[in-house]
Amino acid sequence: MGVYLGIDGGGSKTSSVIGDQTSVLGTGHAGPSNVIRFGEQKAREAFATAIRQACTTANVNPQQITATCVGVAGAGRPEVSETVRRILADIVPGVIEVVPDTVTALHAAFGEEPGVVVIAGTGSIAYGRNQQGDTARASGWGFAASDEGSGYWIGRRAVSAIMRAHDEDEHTSLTAEITAAFGANSWDELVLAVNASPPPDFATLLPLVASAAQAGDTTARELLTEAGAELAKTASIVIRRLFPERAAVPVAMSGGVFRNSDLVRQVFYNQLRSEYPDVAINSTVIDPVRGALELARKAAGR
Repeated sequence: MGVYLGIDGGGSKTSSVIGDQTSVLGTGHAGPSNVIRFGEQKAREAFATAIRQACTTANVNPQQITATCVGVAGAGRPEVSETVRRILADIVPGVIEVVPDTVTALHAAFGEEPGVVVIAGTGSIAYGRNQQGDTARASGWGFAASDEGSGYWIGRRAVSAIMRAHDEDEHTSLTAEITAAFGANSWDELVLAVNASPPPDFATLLPLVASAAQAGDTTARELLTEAGAELAKTASIVIRRLFPERAAVPVAMSGGVFRNSDLVRQVFYNQLRSEYPDVAINSTVIDPVRGALELARKAAGR
C-alpha cells in the first residue's frame, strides 16, 4: 500500500499530512516556507521539520513515501517550482509534484468539480474553474500592489490606522498592542520598527487585530469589515469571468484571515450573497493540505 505526502507551503506556516490510499496517518507543522520571501535555506528547514513531524506521528519512515504534492505560492514560475522540487528530493523519494497553492486549495474544496476558492492568508487570491475546465484568478499580485484583504494587508493597514489615530488624538486599543508586538518602548521606536528595511512581516499582526475586533475596538472592526468586503470583490471578479450565467456558484474560503475572524467571514458572505443571491458558500474554512494529499495520491497513479 502506498504512502502519500501532501504539503501546503505558505508565507506564515507550513503544513504537511501523510496518508495511505484512504486515511490520514499523521500531520506536521513548521514555520514559513515561501522561497521567494524567505530564501531556500529557510524553506528547506520548514519543509524538513513539517515532514519529520508528520512522519513521526504517522510512524512512517520518510523513505516509505510513494508520492508527494506540495502547493506553494509562485509555483507557476519555473525557478520557484524547481527550487522546491530540489529541496523535497533531498528529503523524500518517489514522485514529487509542485503546484500553485490555488490548485491544492481548489482541489480540497471541490475535487474535480467547478467552483471558486478565495485564499486569505499572508497574501490573498481568488481562483476558480467552471464546468468547461476554464480557470481564472484575481488578486495575488504581491503585498506591495495587491493582495487586498490578506493578513499582510490587514496588518499594514492596522499600523496606518494607529498612526492616524495618534495624529488625531484618538484612542484605539491597537496602539498599545502593536507597539508591544514590535518590542518598541516608545512611539519613536515603533516608527523606526515599522519603517525598517526590509519591512516587517505585517501579517503577524492579524491575531491582534482579530482579538481587538472581538473585544469591540472600532478601528479593528472597521479594518476587518473592509477586508471581508475586499475579499468578496475579488471573488466576484472570478465569478463574473467564469460563470456569466450567475448560477448557484460554489464558493469556498481558505486561509488564516477567514479562520481567525468571524467578522471577515460574515462580511464576505453577506456581500457576496447580496451580489449573487444563488451563490453556495461553504461556511467551513477548508484546509489546502488535504487537497495536496489527494493530488499526491493521483500523482502516484499516473
